[in-house]
Amino acid sequence: MTEATMQALIGLRDLTALKWYVIPMLSVVFYIYTKEIGNARKRGNWDVIFCGLVVFGLDFFNETWNGWLMHLSGFSAAWTTPGETALRVTVGWNIEIIFMFLILGIIYYNSLTENQDKKILGINEKWVWALAYTVFCVFIEVVLNKADLLIWDYAWWNASFAGIWLILLIGYGLFFFGAAFLLGLKNNKQKIAMISIVYAVPIVMNIIAASLGWVY
Repeated sequence: MTEATMQALIGLRDLTALKWYVIPMLSVVFYIYTKEIGNARKRGNWDVIFCGLVVFGLDFFNETWNGWLMHLSGFSAAWTTPGETALRVTVGWNIEIIFMFLILGIIYYNSLTENQDKKILGINEKWVWALAYTVFCVFIEVVLNKADLLIWDYAWWNASFAGIWLILLIGYGLFFFGAAFLLGLKNNKQKIAMISIVYAVPIVMNIIAASLGWVY
């Protein structure tokens, strides 16, 4: 295994490493969700919560297959986060990243106007914003990689011209275009069904991995 992978495995899910700043961060996430839930009740529109859940669920899926890749390859995950953290949940997922992804879908939704049929340059705004946030987040990923906070060890997943497309499509395009797709569904029943599937897949994958004794 790569040096970064071995470092990322140290202290994995070690609750004794928790830092006090996790508590105010958790409070901020709770505040955002309770505020948005209150607004959703008044409007009778739960799309903002659905977007928050689907983006986090898709990230949960990405982090799961990333762990599978690390175990099955015996080399490295597509990305690892071996640096200091209050809690490393998987080799590529820490508590700080989790808090960010919990609100990322809400940030995306709040960038949209109330008229979701609005077009920008002839394209529905939800797809334009999905693309904009994808590009911006990948830019941040590259910065984190340059700072050695996010490690890439595969030629097909890096900042090169060939590798950056997978990060754009799977790394972040999956999240924001998934949220845009959800907003296009006809009713809450369909949206809840989509969210349920998004979470069911990584949950089953992690149950399988745990039953086989995999560590990632």
